[in-house]
Amino acid sequence: MTTDPDRVATARALLEHLGITAADLTGSNRPAVPTVAEYLPAVVAAASPGTRRTYGSSWRRMAAAFGDRRIDAVRASDLEALMRQAAADARPRRTSRHGRHAGEHLVAAARAFYNRAIADGYLTTVDSPAHRIRKPRRLPNTRRALTPDELSDINAAARSGGNDIVLDALLLRLHTETACRRGGALALRLIDLDTDHALIRLSEKGGTQRWQPITPMLASRLDDHARARGAVVPTEALLRYRNGQPATYRRYDLLWARIGRQLPWVTVHGITTHWLRHTTLTWVERHFGYGVARAYAGHTDRRGPATTTYIKADLHAVATALAALTGQPHPLATSAPMDAIVGQASTGSSLNRTDGDQT
Repeated sequence: MTTDPDRVATARALLEHLGITAADLTGSNRPAVPTVAEYLPAVVAAASPGTRRTYGSSWRRMAAAFGDRRIDAVRASDLEALMRQAAADARPRRTSRHGRHAGEHLVAAARAFYNRAIADGYLTTVDSPAHRIRKPRRLPNTRRALTPDELSDINAAARSGGNDIVLDALLLRLHTETACRRGGALALRLIDLDTDHALIRLSEKGGTQRWQPITPMLASRLDDHARARGAVVPTEALLRYRNGQPATYRRYDLLWARIGRQLPWVTVHGITTHWLRHTTLTWVERHFGYGVARAYAGHTDRRGPATTTYIKADLHAVATALAALTGQPHPLATSAPMDAIVGQASTGSSLNRTDGDQT
C-alpha cells in the first residue's frame, strides 16, 4: 500500500496543531525526549575530539537558540533560519565565501546532533529536522599547488625569524615531505618514529593509521628534536615547544601569520599548511600516477571508482615517490630519484642544526 503524500502532510499539520509529535504516538518504548540543552552534553561526550572542534561552535549556537525546546520540537525551518544567521554572522576573511562554509557547518553539526538522537532512540530519521534541509552547495576549492619558488620563499621566511625556528622548520619540512594533516603531525609520539626505516606512523581523521616514509635526515632531526626537548617515554609527543610542552594548533596560526607579514601574497591567498598537502600530492600524482598519490595521501578505498581496488600502491612505491620528490635516497625506495623539488631551500640551515644550537 502506497502512502498518500497529501494525507501525510494533513496528518503532520493536525499533530502540530494539537502540540504533539509523531514520537508521542509510538508508545512507552521510546525514552522521554530531552531538550536541546539537556541532550547536548551527551552528544559532545560521544563525539571525537576532531568532531567537537569542528562542530562545537555550531552546537553552542543551537543550544542558545533552542536550548529549552525538546529536540523533536525543533522544525526544519528553525534550523534553516539558524543556518542563514550563521552565514550572515560569519567573520569576513580574504578567503571567505560569504558565509557559505559557516552555513554548511551548521547543517552538518545539526545532522551530527540528530544522528546521535536517532541512535539513542529518541526519534527516527524521518522525524529529524536536520535531514530535511539541504546543505549549501560547496564551491570549488581555491587551493592549488605552490610553485617551487613560492615554496622556497615560504621556507626562507620561516627561517628568518620567530621564537622557535627549529620547530617551524621541522613543521614545514614534515608537511612537505608527507602531505600529512595538522592533526596527524601533532598526534605523533616518540613511539611513532622509526629511524631505522625512516618512517613515521600517522594517526589521522577517521581513526586511520598508516606508516609514511620520510627522509632519513628528517627522521634523525625529529628524533634529536624530541629528545632534546624532554621526550623520554615512548608515548610522549614528538613535536615540542622549547619549554618541553607538546606543540599545538596555535603554533601553525602563529607561523603562517608571521610568514604572511613577510610575504603579503601568503595572506592575500590565505595560504595555510593544507596548501603544502596540495603541493606534494599534485607533484606525486603528476609524476607517479593516481594510485601512488592516493596511497601517499592516506586515502582509503571506501569511496571512489571501482578501479581503486586494482591500483593500490604499497609502501615501497610511496618511498620511491618521496625519494624522487626530495632527491634523497630512502631505504625502502625501489628506484633511483628523479629531479627533486624539495631540496636545500626547504631543508634550510635551521633544520640541519640540533636543538643544542638553538637553545
